[in-house]
Amino acid sequence: MTSLNRRSLIAAAGVTAVAASAGYAVGSEPGPDPDGVTTTYGKGDAPSAVDESELDFGDKDDFADADKGFIAALTPGVVKDEKGKVVWDSDSYDFLKGDAPRTASDSLWRQSKLASKQGLYKVTDRVYQVRGLDLSNITMVEGDRGIIVIDPLLAAETAAAALELYREHRGKKAGKTEVTGLVITHTHADHFGGCRGVLPDGEPGDIPVLAPEGFMAHAAAENVYAGTAMERRAAYMYGAQLPRSASGQIGCGLGQTTASGTTGLVPPTKDVTETGQTEVIDGVRFEFQMTPGTEAPAEMNFLLPELNAVCIAEIALHTMHNIITLRGAPVRDARQWAHCLNEAIALCEGKADVMFTTHLWPTWGEKNIREMLENQRDLYTYMHDQTLRMINRGMTGPEIAEEITLPPALAKAWENRGYYGSLSHNVKGIYQRYMGWFDGNPAHLWEHPPAAQGKRYVKALGGKKAALAEAKKCVKEKDLRFAATLLNHLVFAEPEYEAAKQELAKVYTDLGHASENAVWRNFYLTGAKELRGGVEKTPTNVAGGDMMQALSVDQLIDMMAVRIDGPEAWDLTLRMDWNLPSEDRVWHLTLRNGALTYLSDGKTDPDADVTLTMTKPQLIGLVTGKGLGDVKVKGDASLLKKVWDVVEEPNPNFAIVTP
Repeated sequence: MTSLNRRSLIAAAGVTAVAASAGYAVGSEPGPDPDGVTTTYGKGDAPSAVDESELDFGDKDDFADADKGFIAALTPGVVKDEKGKVVWDSDSYDFLKGDAPRTASDSLWRQSKLASKQGLYKVTDRVYQVRGLDLSNITMVEGDRGIIVIDPLLAAETAAAALELYREHRGKKAGKTEVTGLVITHTHADHFGGCRGVLPDGEPGDIPVLAPEGFMAHAAAENVYAGTAMERRAAYMYGAQLPRSASGQIGCGLGQTTASGTTGLVPPTKDVTETGQTEVIDGVRFEFQMTPGTEAPAEMNFLLPELNAVCIAEIALHTMHNIITLRGAPVRDARQWAHCLNEAIALCEGKADVMFTTHLWPTWGEKNIREMLENQRDLYTYMHDQTLRMINRGMTGPEIAEEITLPPALAKAWENRGYYGSLSHNVKGIYQRYMGWFDGNPAHLWEHPPAAQGKRYVKALGGKKAALAEAKKCVKEKDLRFAATLLNHLVFAEPEYEAAKQELAKVYTDLGHASENAVWRNFYLTGAKELRGGVEKTPTNVAGGDMMQALSVDQLIDMMAVRIDGPEAWDLTLRMDWNLPSEDRVWHLTLRNGALTYLSDGKTDPDADVTLTMTKPQLIGLVTGKGLGDVKVKGDASLLKKVWDVVEEPNPNFAIVTP
């Protein structure tokens, strides 16, 4: 029997997007994978500018680099919290051995094998990393008296375990065991959340903490305003509830997954504000490069000139990154990203013989560093410029994603493969940044929402049985993309129709197993899991106590404002003062026409309906639903209940693949 390659299964899961009308790949016969899940395709990958068969799998340089400097692993590779709950288990990826099974892209399998390597590594003299104990890396730079920690992971428990691994195998030998500085490169929680696990008694004390300008505002806001929805989608993105197996979660391209421990946040003691700024921490000189608006709204790289090393943070990694992340976040600026990479090439030329990053493994040698930075600079430049060229030809985001193809020289570079970001969703993000959601076609101005649209599609197809039959016909014809579209309409039209949900789950499973992009794989497989078994509780919550403390009073009001149920509050009008003596300011809140607005100054409003005098912790308790406590109330206290009756609690477990 002739075997169609799985590359024709879906478009754009990897480095590019090409038409996939041929659709679906089959093996010689359907058969079970190592976990007993039936598959219906053979080896291969989703389509790309360079097919997976053309990639140089004999090139083992990345494996040599990923192993270089290895000192010791955490054994067993399990981290628990104080209650004994497992928050990290690197041993669960021990199945990543040998060749890729039928249920995984060869290319993604290779990436996951590399990303799953765990332990303490020497990067260069006085620079050490622990990798594979969280989604990100933690780096220790040895100073005169102790160690400067770079990016202390997502969770306090994994950060503490990583620091102890360093101390056990290197710190005592070097006489460097105490933390004497903390540098946070950017505003994503996997780079600061474990801070209390490395600081003495969880507090900075007199230890300098450096971060890019704007760090606190961006770190807090991103995780709170739309935090509930982002956490829900992050569970899809990282496959948090999938089994770790050859047919389930095998990683996320950037690392393996996220730890589920305790997330914290401490304010920096010093901001880095400009490129060229130099700071000496415990005798080590840092030269900073600001890279705002790239991978994060506040981000920075740095040189260690005396150590001939550069940290490129997260703007150059061994994978294509996200211009728009599927968990949700503001669209990033691909043009600015490329510009910062170009600047980094110039800044570190002749000054670094090793480049380490905050995910995955380092790169050694000036030639290799330059080549990697140039490849990624050209990648983001090409994505940006070609998307704009096609926009100006009148093409829409999906059309661009289907047509754009990377030059083979870029597509063949392992670091440009779409394991985490993909060319398909990245160019749609670039389109969104410049053009917004609307493609200019008036038919798309006022479409029905999914459930209403689904009912009309199903009716037009002749009812649910006819719609299901048509979708199965698409599967038989190897067009899984349209099968997923039809079945999605059917599920939203008939959410209790079990046959449709099961068929869509099968389609999503096959699309996931075919994907080179780990995030796409996790989305597909998590969608299939929820179609089969329903929604489980979202496992992460980064908006904890430290995050709330980091919010300004303005941000706390904004957080409350976005939770006002507008229609319920239409007829409620009031003026309320929040007096915080510790801030030496009074916030004047007005609820009117379902909108909560505010101004602030130094005086209370004598005409306010109610005035609350409180501390910042009391305010946090108030807006998080813990009640008034000892807050001093002047005026009509009954109005407070009316306000809180129209404040809606976010739902962290909302449906995604069903209505």
